[in-house]
Order: sequence, then structure tokens, then C-alpha cells
Amino acid sequence: MLTEPAIAADRNQRIASITLDEHSVVRRNDNIEHERATAITDLLKDNFFAPTSGQRGPFALHLAIEENRLNLNIRSSADGSMETVGLPLVPFRRIVKDYFIVCESYYEAVKGGRLAQVEAIDMARRGLHNEGSSLLMERLADKVAIDLATARRLFTLICVLHLRG
Repeated sequence: MLTEPAIAADRNQRIASITLDEHSVVRRNDNIEHERATAITDLLKDNFFAPTSGQRGPFALHLAIEENRLNLNIRSSADGSMETVGLPLVPFRRIVKDYFIVCESYYEAVKGGRLAQVEAIDMARRGLHNEGSSLLMERLADKVAIDLATARRLFTLICVLHLRG
């Protein structure tokens, strides 16, 4: 596992652009679309992403779900090399389902002005988000080194991709 100083040492090991496989995603509501846009904006501002294959960044990343697997298609902007990292999605299924249920409750509480509920629900939402982010870091550890902030934003995008037809 890389330490924070090691992460800071190589600023080219980052995602410079990211796209989602829009063909597999159904129409999203405004809340989900806002989460997607925020995750992408924040991710591109600050991230650490280093394939263990030694591929050099910065990277163009394309996320897609195919046959119950998350595919991270990674293209190096430095030399044009490409690789695909695949992750089974079964370990994420429960967390993503619970995350969407809690998020829907959160949005309803916000809309209804129930501030006491908003705080409690937000704590649960953040807990599930942290759990999903930690699982993502663990599952990617032998394929791609990422920091927690990057894992959190990528987990949000994985959730968005789960909204499939």
C-alpha cells in the first residue's frame, strides 16, 4: 500500500478525464445527476490513480458495467497504452442497494424539511459510502492504487452505473 508521501510524489498518476458508459444507464433523476456531476468534478480536481502494471499517467478512464463486472478501461495520456481492469460487482450489490435506499430517504427528508431526520440519515448514508469506498480500495489493491478520496468518488460513479435498464 502506498503512503501519502509516495502518493504526493507522483502527480502524473491521476485521472485526467473520465467517462461513463451511458448506453447501460437509464434516465436518472436530478438528485442522481447532481451526484454524478459532483463526483466527476471533484475527482478531476484531486485524485490518485496508479495501475500496478506500471502504466504511466495521466489517464483517461472509461467506466462500464458488462456482464455483472465493472470494467475500468484505462488509457495513458502519456504514451497511449491501454489496459482494462475488471471487478466483479457481486460484493458491491448489497452496499449499493442499501446506499440508494438511504439516499432516497435523505432526499425525501430534505425536501420535506425534516432537519432532524436529515442528520441521522446523512450519517447512515456516509457510513455506507465509506463501506463501499473501502471495499473498492480493497478489491482494486492488486490492480490499481487509489487514495480514499478517489475511492469515494469512484464508488459514487459505480452507484450511478448501477441504474441500468
